Amino acid sequence: MKQFLSFALALCVSACAWGPGMQMDEDAFRERYAGKADAGADDAFQVVTIDASLLLKQQAARQQVRSAPLRDPLAQVAVDYDYKVSAHDVLSVIVWDHPELTIPAGEFRSAEATGHPVAADGTMFYPHVGVIPVAGKTLRAIRELLTQRLASVIERPQLDVRVVGFRGQKVQVTGEVVAPGTLPITDVPLRVQDAISQARGFGPEADLRTVTLNRAGTTFTLDLQALYEQGDVSQNWLLADGDIVNVADRSRNKVFVLGEVRKPSSRLMVKGRMTLAEAIGDSEGVDPLTSNPGRIYVIRGNFDRPSIYKLDASSPDALLLAAQFQLQPHDVVFVSAHDLTRWNRIIQQIQPTVQLLWQAVDIGDRTIIIDNP
Repeated sequence: MKQFLSFALALCVSACAWGPGMQMDEDAFRERYAGKADAGADDAFQVVTIDASLLLKQQAARQQVRSAPLRDPLAQVAVDYDYKVSAHDVLSVIVWDHPELTIPAGEFRSAEATGHPVAADGTMFYPHVGVIPVAGKTLRAIRELLTQRLASVIERPQLDVRVVGFRGQKVQVTGEVVAPGTLPITDVPLRVQDAISQARGFGPEADLRTVTLNRAGTTFTLDLQALYEQGDVSQNWLLADGDIVNVADRSRNKVFVLGEVRKPSSRLMVKGRMTLAEAIGDSEGVDPLTSNPGRIYVIRGNFDRPSIYKLDASSPDALLLAAQFQLQPHDVVFVSAHDLTRWNRIIQQIQPTVQLLWQAVDIGDRTIIIDNP
């Protein structure tokens, strides 16, 4: 019995891998993804050390992305913008010196109520002219057309055409805005920022970096935070009929801080930004009794193609690197346990089993002594 007890104790003590809690095994990680790295990617599937050279490389990559502005497909349309009448719009036609052709708008009747509606087929009726196609035409083109048609009944007609009801072209603003809804496109160019302003601005949970624009089944992602902070006007696209602007919420911009910190938790990034030092600090710092500051990891990506970064913060000045290392949404920050901590946890786990076995051996020895006085 004593030999069995000694064997069990030796097996438990030597099996440090049986210790409770998560641990980062760098060798096992390399073996798991051996041979999967793409050609030319020297650091793929490797544990990359966080140092000054890595920070410079990441800063250059961010600068490169920032210096490549988006291209608004309607940029030229915005330069020469001229509203084109659409079906269901309401037009007002004023013929000077001929009040019989102008329906007056009074105190109890708005100009929209007394105007000329454009039918669903894009046509409009006007006295002495009849039914004419107006959809897709500018106000100048419609004015010239009416002038030509009225010239046969009126000598040198002078008239003005205005849109008093913009009903045909619309965009939708949804997501994290104060007042989601449908907005009309008018004779004033409507851009993404204008639409959000008309929806009474962003909500408290809005993610300014992820504003999506759906146009004819294609989705584009715009970064309005770059517009506000860096003046990147390439993010402020001109809107067209049928566009859907959606402001995402920032609940997806989380990082997860786990391991030997005082308060493991998920942290929301502020305006899409958070450094490694901020993530650890918001979790009340590493546990000074159980953590191994020399092994702090940032795990990024998915399980098939992970990227792992390692910070050795054994010396406090290494936290300057942590203060500059930018995290990304869904990053996992893991602080490893100290080897002595793992050892103590193993002892705590096997202690009840050892006590039970020892009591069994002690009872057996006493029984043998009683049976063989």
